[in-house]
Amino acid sequence: MFSKSYQLLPQRDSAAPRTPGLFVDSDSFTRHSYHKGLSFDYIPNVSENNFTDTSQGWLSWICNLIVVFLIYICTFLMFPITGWFVLKTVPNYQRIVVFRLGRVCPPKGPGIVLVLPLIDQWQRVDLRTRAFNIPPCQVTTQDGGVLLVGADIQFRIWNPVMSVVSVQDLNASTRMTAQSALTHSLAKKTVREIQTERVKLGEYLGMDINEMTRPWGLEVDRVELTLGSLLKPPEGVPSGSLIMPPSVPGLEGLTGPIQQLAMHFLSHGSSSQPQHQDSITFSDELSSASEAVEGSVEELLSGVKLLLSESLVQQVGACFQFDISSADGQQHSYYVDLSQGSGAAGAGSLSWEPDVTLSMSDCDLLAMFQGELRPFSAYTSGRLKVQGDIKTAMKLEELIKLLKK
Repeated sequence: MFSKSYQLLPQRDSAAPRTPGLFVDSDSFTRHSYHKGLSFDYIPNVSENNFTDTSQGWLSWICNLIVVFLIYICTFLMFPITGWFVLKTVPNYQRIVVFRLGRVCPPKGPGIVLVLPLIDQWQRVDLRTRAFNIPPCQVTTQDGGVLLVGADIQFRIWNPVMSVVSVQDLNASTRMTAQSALTHSLAKKTVREIQTERVKLGEYLGMDINEMTRPWGLEVDRVELTLGSLLKPPEGVPSGSLIMPPSVPGLEGLTGPIQQLAMHFLSHGSSSQPQHQDSITFSDELSSASEAVEGSVEELLSGVKLLLSESLVQQVGACFQFDISSADGQQHSYYVDLSQGSGAAGAGSLSWEPDVTLSMSDCDLLAMFQGELRPFSAYTSGRLKVQGDIKTAMKLEELIKLLKK
């Protein structure tokens, strides 16, 4: 039984003629550099809008034709009833991808679309522009520096069939690809190049992501890098003399929710600072803020309760949940309800869904409400995590202003 030696499975004959796969045109397929591991010979050439399935035999084609013909007859004979199930309305910004008897068909829409029962499986695809944010992550540069860099990315689907056929989870795959491309591309640059050529690096990063996501029917329209704090200066360069892009309070060029959060929290305090040339001095704000914190969260909560009023509720009109982690590893929950009445604050979790949930340590919470730690610095360093609407989270500044007084 075990005397026979192991034999390899029969492989494809390399001398046999091959056809392009799902995403590759005929010219690039014949090139020597073509990656032979990506073969989709059993799927039509969707990238060229050619849905002819040459792998289907004549017997299978006749059987499919008979089944489709019978379904059409049954659908029209019972049309007053089947009309509720087979007719779909597709808006201009969507398309429907149909798999008839398991084989992909051209996308349908917009307008009224006929989907046959029993033999058609369909999926809606949204063609509108989407956006997501890569949270600040640590990047080790070519000169040995460690920098926090994030990105705001906008993309859209240009081929609905390829977005369904070629990738299972489009959003998750795009996020992972963009984050991997971000860390790999910036690792080849120095800290000075990242800080002074941020816009150009964003354009190059968009082209790199497009090369990887275009086979998925996806196109990246815009990539904007967001620079955080410098965790480690480059080797041989003093930390106090690094060149930064010209900016008011160091926020020039930020877009999206991060810009709204940063400008709202920092514009009032940094507009009066004099600017000298185009350099700033890096200081360890996070560690100095932790050392300057005094008091406890309970004392802070007692001070918040004294400031609650109907006027503050009218200004904020939101409910906040704080998930606080202490130095000994314990987790505590606090809430500040500024959505109704005169407001409320206390320990524990809310019985309903809060508008914004903020996760941070107890030292960072005290430092932020005492004015020692800027919320934007905590957010870019990853020490403050916000779940919910950014604009609603910015309303918490009204309470911070009252506590400072």
